[in-house]
Amino acid sequence: MLADTIDHLIELLDEIIENEKNSASPLGYFPALYRKVTIEVRDKIKDDFFDDGARMERLDVGFANRYLAAYHAYKTDDPLTRSWELAFQAGKDSRPIVLQHLFLGMNAHISLDLGITAAEISPGDQIISLQNDFNQINNILSSMVDQVQRELASIWPFLKVIDWLAGKWDEALADFSIDIARDAAWRVAKDLATITDMDQKSQYIHQLDTRVCGFGQKLYQPGRLLNILVWIIRKTERGDVPRRIEQLNT
Repeated sequence: MLADTIDHLIELLDEIIENEKNSASPLGYFPALYRKVTIEVRDKIKDDFFDDGARMERLDVGFANRYLAAYHAYKTDDPLTRSWELAFQAGKDSRPIVLQHLFLGMNAHISLDLGITAAEISPGDQIISLQNDFNQINNILSSMVDQVQRELASIWPFLKVIDWLAGKWDEALADFSIDIARDAAWRVAKDLATITDMDQKSQYIHQLDTRVCGFGQKLYQPGRLLNILVWIIRKTERGDVPRRIEQLNT
């Protein structure tokens, strides 16, 4: 069930989205958003946006395969990382809002999977040549912030008010958050690229997974005051789960 090309990856994401939509499961939110980003990366590769398009496709597919492997491990009760297990288990809980589900998926995928994949694609000294293309992904994600906001606003209308009041500050905050997460992933990539001992590498990844899961717990259970805000958002979210998945997948 792993992908070998970006087009194949999109087909597999479509299958997951359809399955989760039919099950009315919040686990369809993340792949719906992920599919959108994947299509944008695919189109940029075709437009020679990256220094090495073939390498970027290997990175993109390898990166996504970690999500696909985790998803299928969860569905078959096989072992998986703590970060992804937390994100998937949240799908059984009616309390998290759409944004929490998206953040839990992004936390596991960017903070854990991205650096690991980058180090696998460009081991040793090769990691340095990857940096520019790695950073170009930030530009793609930043360019999509407004589009994602519009889709989230169709689910939670009050977001339009917040967006209007915040002006460009919310976009800047989103860009800043993306940059922080990807900068951390780049540090992981550089660390792992230089580790040749498999036991040391496994220990590093285990410790990283523990830290990422710990941050995920804060996203999942943000504390009493933020839980009040989450409750208000949940009460004002529009549509049922399948409809929200469709909105994110448009």
